[in-house]
Amino acid sequence: MNKLKLALVATMVSMAAYGGLGMASASAQEVKTVPSVDLKRYAGKWYEIAKIPNSFQKKCISSTSAEYSARDDGMIDVVNRCKTADGMDEAKGVARVVPGSNNSKLEVRFAPAWLSWVPMVWGDYWIMDLDDQYTLATVGSPSREYLWILSRTPTISDEQYENALNNATKQGFDTARVVKSKP
Repeated sequence: MNKLKLALVATMVSMAAYGGLGMASASAQEVKTVPSVDLKRYAGKWYEIAKIPNSFQKKCISSTSAEYSARDDGMIDVVNRCKTADGMDEAKGVARVVPGSNNSKLEVRFAPAWLSWVPMVWGDYWIMDLDDQYTLATVGSPSREYLWILSRTPTISDEQYENALNNATKQGFDTARVVKSKP
């Protein structure tokens, strides 16, 4: 392969990896997580305040929450709930800690356990921001495709919301896509 073809291939690979030239600078910087998370304190119920819309929550119209509980095997049980037009919906899953992340990076699976060996059934759940009281968290993915603002209460102040959005913007997330969730 000559040098021109090699350079062209390298450019195309770079563009694909970074989602196009416009996103190269934001994507080149890895999403940063908090230094560490005490999973015992993080466990419990969290209310969704806002999110970047995604396909797996499209039926949710309000009252979206997630509940986390530690298991004896080191994994975390996850129960997501929301109100839909037909009543309440519930999805049960499991999360595992990414080794070396001090519990700030998790992988979550809602697929059946027998599929747990398939890498694509695990979704990234990176805790990017967490207040000292463990009452407000911003969670995202390294692809910047997913983002949630979570709280221990169904509502937060406008100032808290703006701070969470600003922190996500600084991490390269397209916060213009974020929508507030209905309590």
